[in-house]
Amino acid sequence: MSEPRLLVVVAHPDDETFGCGSLLLHAADHGWRTSVCCATRGEAGEPAAGRGITRDALPQARERELRDAARLLGVEHVVLLDHRDSGMAGDPEPGALVAVTLEELATQIQAELERLRPQVVVTLDGSDGHRDHAHVKDATIRAVEQTSWHVDRLYLQCLPRSLLQRWADHRRTIDPDSPYLDVEAAELGTPDDRITTTIDTSPWLARRWEAIALHRSQRSPYDDLPEELASGFLTCEHLRQLRPPPTDTRAQLDPFAHRPAI
Repeated sequence: MSEPRLLVVVAHPDDETFGCGSLLLHAADHGWRTSVCCATRGEAGEPAAGRGITRDALPQARERELRDAARLLGVEHVVLLDHRDSGMAGDPEPGALVAVTLEELATQIQAELERLRPQVVVTLDGSDGHRDHAHVKDATIRAVEQTSWHVDRLYLQCLPRSLLQRWADHRRTIDPDSPYLDVEAAELGTPDDRITTTIDTSPWLARRWEAIALHRSQRSPYDDLPEELASGFLTCEHLRQLRPPPTDTRAQLDPFAHRPAI
């Protein structure tokens, strides 16, 4: 029997690590072949101060960081779709991800599904207020619905509302101008009662931090967090199962500890 396959679909370099780093490590440790499909090179990100990375050099730096971090996370394939980062707000530039139609983006992701043939697909829940994250989530769902390749399970990697509201409260004390704080607090995160599956990923915490450090052009959302709050994000994966619709028993299973029939 060949190894099962996981595809993580994200909008920007660092989403694979800041969002799904422990999940990728966990899956690889259980014998899964993992791939990341990233829609942009993160051109609209803000270069972290004092690290010698200019805005002109940012796309190349972030692509390199993506590939280096993916290697550390045990990822076998990295695919770039070559769209432009849309930024948090404002009129998108030509070629920006949010200017791409949902159908066009879904078709591109569908092509990767049919090439890589994953049994499980994961994308971010888009609940942090970034429009690119939400667009990739919607396109990934559409791609799974229309592909000829059968995806056994589709999950959203979730930011639980309870955790994200605590993060926002802390961020207001140290970075009150953060654009992520423009989102209404009541809309941040996925409601906790919609999370179907939790996975203990604490054994991979040290390697997750190593991968985070490789994204040196960016400040991670876990910088300066109290240890307990950072641990809530980094030592447990919170997933919402979309496909198939979960039952109470199936939703509790760790999908990576149970090899699917191939």
